[in-house]
Amino acid sequence: MTRAIAFYLPQFHPIPENDAWWGKGFTEWTNTAKARPLFEGHYQPHIPADLGFYDLRLPEARAEQARLAATYGIEGFCYYHYWFGNDRRLLERPFNEVLESGEPDFPFCLCWANQSWSGVWHGAPKTILMEQQYPGEQDAQDHFAFLLKAFLDKRYIRVDDKPLLVVYRPTDVPNAREFFDGWRRLAEAAGLKGLFILGVRHMTEDWKPDVIGVDGAINMRIPLATSEWLNTHASGLIVDHVTVESLEIPDREAGVLTFPCIGPSWDNTPRLGPVGIVYKNSTPDLFERNVRRAADFLSDYPADQQLLFLKAWNEWAEGNHLEPDLKYGHQWLQAVQRGMGAPPDGG
Repeated sequence: MTRAIAFYLPQFHPIPENDAWWGKGFTEWTNTAKARPLFEGHYQPHIPADLGFYDLRLPEARAEQARLAATYGIEGFCYYHYWFGNDRRLLERPFNEVLESGEPDFPFCLCWANQSWSGVWHGAPKTILMEQQYPGEQDAQDHFAFLLKAFLDKRYIRVDDKPLLVVYRPTDVPNAREFFDGWRRLAEAAGLKGLFILGVRHMTEDWKPDVIGVDGAINMRIPLATSEWLNTHASGLIVDHVTVESLEIPDREAGVLTFPCIGPSWDNTPRLGPVGIVYKNSTPDLFERNVRRAADFLSDYPADQQLLFLKAWNEWAEGNHLEPDLKYGHQWLQAVQRGMGAPPDGG
């Protein structure tokens, strides 16, 4: 059966760095709530329904998210994890508390979001806020020591009895194959059977997993050729999601494990305004159809490897969330459940 794993953004609580960069109390809700329609029929703002404008410092909010995801057949969350080098982390509190408290009792894995933070998502593309660094062997060992605490948790998602680790920009890691092999050796020394490492392939990237030392690739390579744009608004773009949907399922590659990553929609104009990108014609019915296509793609994989990545659980300022909103309610979640052929337990 398909194993649906939803990427999870921990950006919904204030931190000192965001206070300094964007103003006191800034979170993703700041951009989400202030968004306005930019053209006729543009769905903005997206207002949360069941969970409200939550704060991820509250265990009650995290527990309700897990309950809701489980109700609709989502196996677990893939938390974005920010390690910039030299033990420099950001937005770490929600996951740290999940790990330390043992709650919610809901499966999870980690995605090392290894890229520098810039102001690009907030209109300041040339400003580097936090640089991703790779200081060397000691830092790699220190990073692994932190990851190991998560890997040993009974809730941690495994594939082939190995902890599943996603790396967002695997080709950015210097000497990537040696780096990941080093982590596998550390895992085995800690009593694990190794690691199951997946890299994210973006847009037109075409790297091979065996070359960079990962076990497979998560497909986020959505070609957006000029012929697919429906329209332009200022310098932003409006894309027909129907054309994107036909490209979201990866092609078969001989000897290569590839995994689909699909989302309900996309609209980052809350962050970028009229220079953002909007998917037009996104609907729960279209999303359900694509979930079904992804499940079919995975159906001949070994049961443990039938991984469907959903982007995302809660990327609200990118119009990309499964969590209920006032317009669609639970329909995105129902689409996941029906598309995977799961029993209709959700409301």
